[in-house]
Amino acid sequence: MLIFEKSRPGRGMDMLPACDVPEVEPAEKDRRKMALHLPEISENDLSRHYTELAKKSHGVNDGFYPLGSCTMKYNPKINNDMADLPGFTEVHPLQPEHTVQGCLAVIRTAEEYLCEITRMDRMTMQPAAGSHGEFTGLLLVKAYHESRGDKKRTKIIVPDSAHGTNPASAAMAGYSVVSVPSGPDGCVDIAKLKEAAGEDIAGLMLTNPNTVGLFDKNILEITEIIHSCGGLNYYDGANLNAVMGTVRPGDMGFDVIHLNLHKTFSTPHGGGGPGSGPVGCKEFLVPFLPSVLVDGKERLSFIRPKQSIGEMKSFYGNFLVVVRALAYMLTLGRDGVREASQNAVLNANYMMHQLKGPYTMAYDEVCMHEFVMSLEDLKKKTGAAATDIAKGLLDNGIHPPTMYFPLIVKEALMAEPTETESKETLDRAIEVFLKLYHEAEDDVQRLHDAPVTTPVSRLDEVGAARHPVLRYHFEA
Repeated sequence: MLIFEKSRPGRGMDMLPACDVPEVEPAEKDRRKMALHLPEISENDLSRHYTELAKKSHGVNDGFYPLGSCTMKYNPKINNDMADLPGFTEVHPLQPEHTVQGCLAVIRTAEEYLCEITRMDRMTMQPAAGSHGEFTGLLLVKAYHESRGDKKRTKIIVPDSAHGTNPASAAMAGYSVVSVPSGPDGCVDIAKLKEAAGEDIAGLMLTNPNTVGLFDKNILEITEIIHSCGGLNYYDGANLNAVMGTVRPGDMGFDVIHLNLHKTFSTPHGGGGPGSGPVGCKEFLVPFLPSVLVDGKERLSFIRPKQSIGEMKSFYGNFLVVVRALAYMLTLGRDGVREASQNAVLNANYMMHQLKGPYTMAYDEVCMHEFVMSLEDLKKKTGAAATDIAKGLLDNGIHPPTMYFPLIVKEALMAEPTETESKETLDRAIEVFLKLYHEAEDDVQRLHDAPVTTPVSRLDEVGAARHPVLRYHFEA
């Protein structure tokens, strides 16, 4: 029930003090045409309303959340405690530099650590999300080529297994997108990549490990193909959780990268934010970075690159997300960061091998932090689609994996257990997956009806996407 539906006239409390500023008669054009519509509800009922909503949601604190490609891992509470410190929450972005030296030290230290993990030379914290980071990185690529008078490079190569934001970001940056198919092994088709590479290619956008959870064994050849034709290599850092501390994108031949601090480096995400998508680059791209970088030794100050692409966000980005990321890295240390990624890979492979047999793996080989199942055969045999298994998981207290992605796998379910789940949790999830598989064979209608224990039953997702209702309508 919406809070407006609980509203009753006279039920609310008007406790606002009288305005101590002399009342100014507004101009006619500024007058409201109708009374401000706010719910009238007691504080007690208001508190209960939001508690009810919280109980109806599902997060990592409620149960297993294997949402592939999203890295929905547990986020240590100490990181939030650090971000709540008054020295960080009570600053103002317009304060003089000498009054915010601690905050500048956080930004600079986080940059140094992230550059070490990725083998980049500098990093901007301005971008507010992964897709925002993609756009920023592509603007760096564009500025670099244009600074050399090379305006013939109008295309960006994007593999067919890429995240959907990759081609969108390339188009926003003014590039045409060239899609390169995957080979039978789930990795980039080298022959097709060589055909696409040419003097009109500005760069390549690539995720490694890729979206089917595989580390591309040809990664060094891939980046060399692009460099040999004069292009730059962009690394989508969405899957860095699988390799951080073990392999560095800069060593693979990438020139620019974005990270998801709200995934890999421990800030809760979902529900609209906050996020942070720092962009790192090699030295030759540093002059084009957004206009706020922290530099100095004894006293920190801001520097502005000479050929900067300009502001990507106001001031310094989502600063408190950077605080959380730094607390996470300091807590884990060098060895802990590596152990986290290795445990993520271990958990994914354990779960994949336990499900392999009944479930068909899209690519039957060692995966990284996530794996993709194809339910195409199950659907043909029983009529149970990937959606049915996903809805059945809800009735068992498990958030579904990512459905129908990547698009190159039919009836796909992509699961990412992350490093923060115990073996007991994984074993229970495996048991539920197997139970639902056998349920599809024995009584598929039960899966077609699922979920039946959640606050709402199966929704018309197509109708909701095509005809969204984004605001509450009321009678004046």
